[in-house]
Amino acid sequence: MPLINIVVMLIIVGVGLYLINRYIPMASSIKTILNVVVVVVVCVWLLQIAGLWTGLPRLRVT
Repeated sequence: MPLINIVVMLIIVGVGLYLINRYIPMASSIKTILNVVVVVVVCVWLLQIAGLWTGLPRLRVT
């Protein structure tokens, strides 16, 4: 995957998370859980792209 695609995807995820945190009213604890889940998913995604995390099998949507 080209580096520009990774950077664009990170920007989209960051802006989306910012907009959700800023404009959707929800409890602070739910926002914290949402932020942690998004950060963990993005980190796992980046590790898989870099080839450092091969423990998870690839999921196929057919």
